[in-house]
Amino acid sequence: MKIKTLAWSTFGSFLHNRLIFVLLIICVGVVLIMLTPLLGIKAMASAQGATQTQMMVLQLVAAIMGFVSGFGSLLAAWAAADSVGSEIASGTILAVMARPVRRWEFLVGKFCGVMLLMAVYVLMMFGLSYLLAWIGGERIQSTRWVLLVYPMVRYAIYAAIGVALVPVFRPIATMGFVALLALSADLASSPNFGQRWEMVRQLMHALYWILPSTDLLSETRFLELTQASLKQAGWAEHLTTIAYGLDYALVCLVLAMWSFHYRSLKRD
Repeated sequence: MKIKTLAWSTFGSFLHNRLIFVLLIICVGVVLIMLTPLLGIKAMASAQGATQTQMMVLQLVAAIMGFVSGFGSLLAAWAAADSVGSEIASGTILAVMARPVRRWEFLVGKFCGVMLLMAVYVLMMFGLSYLLAWIGGERIQSTRWVLLVYPMVRYAIYAAIGVALVPVFRPIATMGFVALLALSADLASSPNFGQRWEMVRQLMHALYWILPSTDLLSETRFLELTQASLKQAGWAEHLTTIAYGLDYALVCLVLAMWSFHYRSLKRD
């Protein structure tokens, strides 16, 4: 019950957070700018083949959704760090702990509140992907539940990382660190990066096993496929990928609980 109350309280605080609305407005502005090429492709559809048009539209939709998905990763990390850091900075955490609430319950409640926020964001992403495909005159052939579950697991990883970084970084700095972390993860998963330098290649190979392989949980790879080349991933592949993401998030959350247990709750 305490965790549920904390989760809903945290989610409600996000609905009144002006910075979140500013960030969302910026994201919408970028999406509108990226929408221009999609309208151009639709205008030239009659001069191109149906297969070529479909591939171009879905690839552009995947690129737009890749940006929106990446923005969500930063939002998840920032929201998680801010939900805990703001309580400590304002001193209200002492009043919460006086109820009493255990420290791990506090962190889990905050984490669940962040995931409620990201669930709303994922639903918006889901609708946006179908809207963009409709604007381009095409249809998304991917399984619907994949477009909902995969980003939620991805955001669970970054939210857990954000909570774990609270003792070290401030919320804005957490966003920057997570952006660097995501970039490093993408580079580590690239097969061509560091081929010319053996030391760099070995370092990237080691980082691949340490950093979160969120490319596995990227729903954009399911949007890039045309109907003719659609690969139906089996349940074993889906369950393995989801289990990997949840396990990574759980490890980060446990580390956050451990570090938070020894952290001073007084104002910095």
